[in-house]
Amino acid sequence: MPNPTYDPQWLRTLRAGAIVPPLRPRVPLWAGESVIGSVEPGFLHQIALQPLADAHHPLLKEEHPERLGWRLMGDVTTSLNQIAVALHEAGLAGAWRNEQLAVPDQFGHRKGTVERAAVRPLGITTLAVHLVGQAPDGRFWVQQRAFNKSNDPGLWDTLMGGMVSAADTVETALVRETWEEAGLHVAELQGMRYGGRLTTRRPATDGNGAGYVVEDIDWYVCTVPEGMTPDNQDGEVEQFRLMQAADLIDAMQRGEFTTEAALIFADAMGLTA
Repeated sequence: MPNPTYDPQWLRTLRAGAIVPPLRPRVPLWAGESVIGSVEPGFLHQIALQPLADAHHPLLKEEHPERLGWRLMGDVTTSLNQIAVALHEAGLAGAWRNEQLAVPDQFGHRKGTVERAAVRPLGITTLAVHLVGQAPDGRFWVQQRAFNKSNDPGLWDTLMGGMVSAADTVETALVRETWEEAGLHVAELQGMRYGGRLTTRRPATDGNGAGYVVEDIDWYVCTVPEGMTPDNQDGEVEQFRLMQAADLIDAMQRGEFTTEAALIFADAMGLTA
């Protein structure tokens, strides 16, 4: 099969867009001596917080010139979730999910958990998993995201893409999300292999534009056997479609796919600029 054609400048622009600095300066969010996120300096002044059970405030602003930032007080999970509720009540959080995500420090060590709606405003690192599925003839299974999704509604995506919750490992999230989004059992898919890790850093609209995406995505590749068709289970997918590589690349160049999906497909297909 001939190699699909594409504009190398499109690919360079796409990959450059994976790492975009914040729109405005941000300062660290600490838990002890660990950095667990970042915020715009005055962002947390917009929320009202009640004292913790021990009468301490859940946040302390550090204003030393050499150490500007915000320090989390008390138990990490308790304090972060109190902040998440306050952000939600102030209209400064993302869509509320009732889903806890792990909160890692700058070294990847888990320090606590927080409601998913708060991760972008607080610049907390998240972990996601995606699955690139191909038919035996090499075509790619793609999904169109539901039009009522809060992020990237109506855009096209990999066969499956989902967040790794605090209760999951990457492997259990892969199994769960593949069933929920595509109605497929991982054990019945063929040639499952790890593809790689995509890192993305870019501004987010959460927090009235004060959010920042910090995300690592582990992605996998598999073959969906002949006669097996994806069937969404959770209402978050509009439709599935099989696409030839050339048609997929054309659609990506037209901006019809999410940034993450386009980056993953480009790596999966070995595209170079």
